[in-house]
Amino acid sequence: MTPRFTAAALFLTTAFLAPAQTPLNDTAKLLTEVIRVNTSNPPGNEAKLAALLKSKFEPLGFQIDIITTPDPAKAHFIARLKGDGSKKPILLAAHADVVGVEREKWSVDPFEGVVKDGYVIGRGAIDFKGGLAVFAEAVMMLAKNKVPLSRDVIFLSEADEEGGSYNTAWLAKDHFDKIDCEFSLNEGGWIIKNPDGTVRYVSISTADKSGVSLLVTAKGTSTHASMPRPDSAIFTLAKAMGKIGDYDTQPKLIESTKEFFTTLEKTSKPPLSTYFHDLVAGTDPEKVKIADREISKDPLLHAIMRNTIAPVFLNAGFRGNVIPGSAEATLNFRTIPGTNVEELISEMKAVVNDPRVEVTNAGGRGMPAGTNAAYAEYIKMTSRMKPSSKDSELFRALVQQSNVVFPNVPVTTYLFQAGTDSAAWRSRGIPVYGIYPYPISAEDLTRMHGNDERVSIESLQQGTDLIYKTLVQVAGK
Repeated sequence: MTPRFTAAALFLTTAFLAPAQTPLNDTAKLLTEVIRVNTSNPPGNEAKLAALLKSKFEPLGFQIDIITTPDPAKAHFIARLKGDGSKKPILLAAHADVVGVEREKWSVDPFEGVVKDGYVIGRGAIDFKGGLAVFAEAVMMLAKNKVPLSRDVIFLSEADEEGGSYNTAWLAKDHFDKIDCEFSLNEGGWIIKNPDGTVRYVSISTADKSGVSLLVTAKGTSTHASMPRPDSAIFTLAKAMGKIGDYDTQPKLIESTKEFFTTLEKTSKPPLSTYFHDLVAGTDPEKVKIADREISKDPLLHAIMRNTIAPVFLNAGFRGNVIPGSAEATLNFRTIPGTNVEELISEMKAVVNDPRVEVTNAGGRGMPAGTNAAYAEYIKMTSRMKPSSKDSELFRALVQQSNVVFPNVPVTTYLFQAGTDSAAWRSRGIPVYGIYPYPISAEDLTRMHGNDERVSIESLQQGTDLIYKTLVQVAGK
């Protein structure tokens, strides 16, 4: 006789045989909601996320400000939990906007907040809606647990970090009183896992690389395509780009990078540990060259020790039967603090070494319309900024609580390889410390700004514990 099962028995059997799913914690639940608000920039639509966050924070007694911009779809969300005012506020800032997606290359809907195999998957899971969810949940826990505070705790969800006119620089011009603080926490350093899932190190960024774009322009004779001449602008540009593509800038280590690589030396095995040692020591040019070559096989490590060069735009021609008289390429440089733009232009001119090719500052080329002035101001601001000091209550608390959440794991300073929206505070002398507050693997990191971006549920809980404990230490009585 064929066995017969009731629906209930079948359900219980299936549930028993199905693989166990990691239960969602509060931070993961919030992240799924945040991902479902599509804030791809452009256009951004950060005002929709501000409305969602208001519904979370306001019932807990936070003072809420939603700062609207000239674009009604863009808004900054500010939630303040009042302390007794005996100390200046601490600010936790996270950007609400994300980059766009190539939907056909995702295995899931990038804006559905899918939970799968112990991960939350979606655009912004790492950059930086995951951080926004961790910061928000940690701050709300202070209110839920009625922690007595000696200072205000401010949570800021920002607009236009990924590109646009109404970013934190815009916010700070007329509303700095709402985001003024003693120190701030932002995106930046990494908590990186070993291949076996254990945490290798915690890095806290004390400075960001800046960005500048240079325009490489080749000149030639514009004529009919049936009569090509030897001075083709496109061929000339191609040769110049070939030279730049074969060129790499020299390592330029600042103090935080030296500390970071020294930490990697201690957590690595030979020969990699030797390469880190030789690079930081810098005493033997041949050893430095070898160390640079081997360490640079990791794109992240290659990026933080030098000015990087990335071609981002090409422009030439307007008709299929016309040889254009000019061709141009835009290069995006991510620069070490202290880099002079004019010296960078001179370096690229020497690399190209062709009088038919010009190298100039591209200004705000390639950025959204109307952002040239903001770009110029950004370059001016970042050129003056100094790394944040390790001698602050917030930095010390981050180190101490990292040691609690991740015992026996080294904590190091770090130069963030990209730019952030922290210039509004750094340029005013306010220390800013950066962290992506969740352990991730090297493979997870490749998904940032890529496809199937994800962060683990367990990591979100660890990050929330770290930030909450840090806030209690820094802001609690």
